[in-house]
Amino acid sequence: MADIISFRKAKKSLSRKAHDQEAIENRIRFGRTKAQKEHDRRSEEKRAALLDGVKRDDPKSE
Repeated sequence: MADIISFRKAKKSLSRKAHDQEAIENRIRFGRTKAQKEHDRRSEEKRAALLDGVKRDDPKSE
């Protein structure tokens, strides 16, 4: 004999599986480790400091 299936539970289960799969894909696509974020932050700070160090003040603009 066939098992009795609650359509509500089956629908929720399918929805949960789809949501979990999307979360896995997003982690792969957008996820970065703490070390990667720290490296990017330090690189940006270094780049900004380098650019600020070579700026020239224009006496005509003052």
